Amino acid sequence: MSERTIPFRDLDEERSLFGSLDRNLHLLRRMYKVDAVSRGGVLKLTGAPEALADAGRVVEEALELIRSGRPLDVDAVERILRRGGGDGERAPTEAGGVRPDVEPRTENQAKYLEAINKSTITFAIGPAGTGKSFLAVAMAVAFLKKGTFRRIILCRPAVEAGESLGFLPGDMASKVDPYLRPLYDALHALLPRMQLERYMEEGVVEILPLAYMRGRTLDHACIILDEAQNTTDTQMKMALTRLGRNSKMIVTGDITQVDLPRKVVSGLARARRVLSGIDGVTFMHLSKVDIVRHRVVVDVVRAYSRAEENDRHEAKERLGLGEDERRGQPDRRGGGGPQ
Repeated sequence: MSERTIPFRDLDEERSLFGSLDRNLHLLRRMYKVDAVSRGGVLKLTGAPEALADAGRVVEEALELIRSGRPLDVDAVERILRRGGGDGERAPTEAGGVRPDVEPRTENQAKYLEAINKSTITFAIGPAGTGKSFLAVAMAVAFLKKGTFRRIILCRPAVEAGESLGFLPGDMASKVDPYLRPLYDALHALLPRMQLERYMEEGVVEILPLAYMRGRTLDHACIILDEAQNTTDTQMKMALTRLGRNSKMIVTGDITQVDLPRKVVSGLARARRVLSGIDGVTFMHLSKVDIVRHRVVVDVVRAYSRAEENDRHEAKERLGLGEDERRGQPDRRGGGGPQ
């Protein structure tokens, strides 16, 4: 175990760093597995050398922010903790889950947000946990608040029900809720509950299955098509052609997690081939390095990638062995023996 001490300039600085009810101090202990004690105007950190170095950098960055006169609010604390490392646990946000500002945490995420700003249609393709959907919703909320667009339309293909929601029990809300819950979660994290409820009552925010987009023209809207790997080619074309005047569309998906029936081509995979190079359409590819969930998610994605690569390699070897065996068989098509 190693130790490190960091002095405070005054009591106000110490209080600002620790936060209400020592909240930030508890976060530091939990995320970096260090012991942190303040005595006599000095913060004493104790822990493993690597964890201690990360925790020390976090404290110093937070103190720099305080000394510059900027507020050390909940979002600033979370950003600093994320940059510092830690065990990957998410720092809790403000009461009500509202996050007034969302910032990219990787270079590719920053490019993704830039693409959304500049392009009419932006495709984001990447594994789970890379922020594809959440950042898309965050941008849509930002556009709405600025007055860039008048409404937000969020949709997903309900592939598990074959888009035949009429055959499911219950009213429409109960039918679609399980498929659209991740989009609700993102909105609840970005908007106060009462405001979100009002937006939905007034039609400013719509969340619906992809099948219910047919026949509509969406003007002055930011449209998000989530889980687009589970669209068929026809559904993808239908969704893209809903775009009306002064509208923008963000399409997200992971082409390694397709739930469509066998031999049905993913609309997202085909769109990548067909639409590349069209002016106003941008394809962003996120990867394992952009995963911002718990660090074990990175390991899970990496493990599955290795397993899939091994499966492909073994399949090629089996195919090659089969061809070799066939080449080694005598030709039975006619009189192959000695005369």
